[in-house]
Amino acid sequence: MATNILENIDLRNLGVLLQQARKKCGMTQADAAKVIDAARTTIVAIEKGERRLRPNELIKLARAYGRAVSDFVRPSPVIEPFEVQFRAAYPVSDLEEARINPIIQRLEELCRNYLELEQIMDAPLPRNYPQEYDVTNMPIEAAAESIAIAERQRLGLGDGPIPMLRDLLEQNVGLRIFYLKMPAKYSEIYSYDDRLGGCMAINLDHYEERRRWSMAHGYLHFLAHRRKAVVDFDGQYQRIPETERLAEAFPKYFLMPTSGLLRRFNDMYRTHNKFTPTNLFTLAHYYGVSIEALVYRLEDMRLLPSGTWDRLRDRGLKVRKVQQDLGLEDVRQRTDVVPIHYQHLAIEAFDRGLITEGRFSDLLGVDRLEARRIAESLRENYSSGMTEEESIHLDLYQA
Repeated sequence: MATNILENIDLRNLGVLLQQARKKCGMTQADAAKVIDAARTTIVAIEKGERRLRPNELIKLARAYGRAVSDFVRPSPVIEPFEVQFRAAYPVSDLEEARINPIIQRLEELCRNYLELEQIMDAPLPRNYPQEYDVTNMPIEAAAESIAIAERQRLGLGDGPIPMLRDLLEQNVGLRIFYLKMPAKYSEIYSYDDRLGGCMAINLDHYEERRRWSMAHGYLHFLAHRRKAVVDFDGQYQRIPETERLAEAFPKYFLMPTSGLLRRFNDMYRTHNKFTPTNLFTLAHYYGVSIEALVYRLEDMRLLPSGTWDRLRDRGLKVRKVQQDLGLEDVRQRTDVVPIHYQHLAIEAFDRGLITEGRFSDLLGVDRLEARRIAESLRENYSSGMTEEESIHLDLYQA
């Protein structure tokens, strides 16, 4: 059976996949040649698609690369490795590269898994992508607000808050969004590929208000600088480029549109003839943003005196304690590592016998025992007739 598969497989595609797997695990062509007891030139020929691989050689190489044989023989589109995109995107020190590269590789792996599930189930992710916005020669703030208004109209959002931003971008736009553990100073990773579409990783360890801001930040890159790979982390720029200034300006207009925010602020002001600290916390919770982000927005709109946030911070404002005292619940969130649609495709493929339990575990990034628990929970959701929006959200963490 393996012989038949290798006889009919696209050798160039197989060669690219083998080369990517070899590089990912840090092996040289000479190292790989020793694995199959061959000359380095043989590996060169195999990776170029000029020499057919024998079944026992594929088994040995897959084992050496820490991969399953099925990773190389199942239909899989050739996609430019993310690390190639990101290498050109930003210069970092060796230390920073060592910190972030495994997360970039994990994002790529999850995106490829997602595409594989779509192909197995013949259920491609719908793409409701707008044309890339052209903001040439537009002032930064005007461009950011213009794009925010246009996107809200396109998605039918009006000028109210966006309760579940992740679900909106995943299900209504068709982006692939994963929550991954990152060092604290990293916020989001964004990439685009013609086959994979728009892909984002958001720092799982940040609080939800910051994750939402990071998602909106990444969404602007998708809308206006689609093919520019981005890793967003604190202190990365000495001089902030225009593309980044636009991405930093966009979330405030997208998450807190001017017309809706002004109306809500005036309603609160008229009730007490002033805007109270309680109003501030209630309004921030309403829009799902941090107190700091809201105060700066209101300062920009001249609804609060300039320097309000600095004064609150200097007084030692304890945001979480005040929120608890006011009885404000945490902002609604879904902290699954992988999207809901990804989970549903995985359990359906597993139940139909199209993937093994081991592969199901790999796709969810958990061990087999946890995979069985997740499978039962997902099946219960199906049997109860819940929609994707209503289903419980499973906290799936990388193994």
